[in-house]
Amino acid sequence: MKNDSMRDAAAAIVRELRTAGHEALFAGGCVRDLLRGASPKDYDIATSARPEEILRIYPKAGTVGAHFGVVLLRRGGHHFEIATFREDGEYRDGRRPESVTFSTAEADARRRDFTINGMFYDPVEERVIDHVGGQTDLGAGLLRAIGNPLDRFREDYLRLLRAVRFATLLDFEIEAGTWDAIREVSARIVQISPERVREELDRIWRSPNRLRGFDLLVASGLMEAVLPEILDLRGCGQPPQFHPEGDVFVHTRLMLSHLPPDAALPLVLSVLFHDIAKPATATLDPAEGRIRFNGHEKVGAEMADAILRRLRYPNAVVETVVGAVARHMQFKDVTKMRTATLKRFMAREHFEDELELHRVDCLGSHRKLGNHEFLREKQREFAEAPLLPKWFLHGGDLLARGWSPGAELGEVLTEAHDLQLEGTHTSREEALAWLGARTKAIVIGG
Repeated sequence: MKNDSMRDAAAAIVRELRTAGHEALFAGGCVRDLLRGASPKDYDIATSARPEEILRIYPKAGTVGAHFGVVLLRRGGHHFEIATFREDGEYRDGRRPESVTFSTAEADARRRDFTINGMFYDPVEERVIDHVGGQTDLGAGLLRAIGNPLDRFREDYLRLLRAVRFATLLDFEIEAGTWDAIREVSARIVQISPERVREELDRIWRSPNRLRGFDLLVASGLMEAVLPEILDLRGCGQPPQFHPEGDVFVHTRLMLSHLPPDAALPLVLSVLFHDIAKPATATLDPAEGRIRFNGHEKVGAEMADAILRRLRYPNAVVETVVGAVARHMQFKDVTKMRTATLKRFMAREHFEDELELHRVDCLGSHRKLGNHEFLREKQREFAEAPLLPKWFLHGGDLLARGWSPGAELGEVLTEAHDLQLEGTHTSREEALAWLGARTKAIVIGG
């Protein structure tokens, strides 16, 4: 098992609690990760010490969850949760117990969610304490609820999404009884706050194994509860000459499969929602007998905005995804763009992710990457200078020559910048000469 500064600090806390006469162990996910040979992101410590006893040992610790027996301690630049062994009282809101009773390590293990998360580890004696069969399930690659699965999920419906998340990230199978329980109560996930739902979904979308997570969300009924718009894509046919793969749902799923493992969250969300409005905009062109989705990118941007805000995404994520959805059809016209327009198109902040969206859009349909290759070649061609250099002309240049403020002034500046981007003007002096001629022509013509 790997040693690091965080583990050393956690082990030191365990020893200090034991020196004070209390039982103390590593608990939960860090034990699972250590046994898998992975580096834990954090270390939780479970102990027989009550919160007030922990605070006597660590008077500077925080009492963020003292009601539930949790104390937060900072040590060596790391934060550690120290939790008293407990049993949970009745759950009435599908999220948190009404009360807790401080108890034993075994009772504490049995109130946790899944067997692989219910183990303890003694860093002093270097041994696993397993009251729930977690080691067996970990070795078998199996996700199993502790005890009665329905009871575990009814206690906290967020565990429904956590099950899919763990199965996705660890590439584990979900034990049959646990899976049946998930499907039985999947609709109850709506009782959980949108923020918590979003956090679990994001962990799935960020995983290189996101396609499996997508499939599990669909098969479990959780997708219908949290993102029903995705299921509306099923059965929405597309023109076979452009989409031989099938309907919009199949197309979207294929795109997910082509994403790079480290795809950024906004890119994954853009894939999920880029064609979200096709069912709403589908029409049959009577002249050609062809299915069309006129304006689906505009309607899709509006739908994506509504979905993301429903899940309480930050404005920055919403704006990035909505922009990508709104612009994804523009890539079909890049070879026809004048150079100035193309440079502005390529200079957008999130162009690389939008280009990747276009690439997987093609791979998930007709597989023609000509426009993608064209843009990559243009990136190489334009690499020696900034795509959008500082403007040679500004408003003061025009005002000094008698131009009046207004729309026409802005149009002339944009025209001058176009000529600069296309290499017609290579210096400010050339741009000023052009402006002088343009001004003279207007005066004479006027």
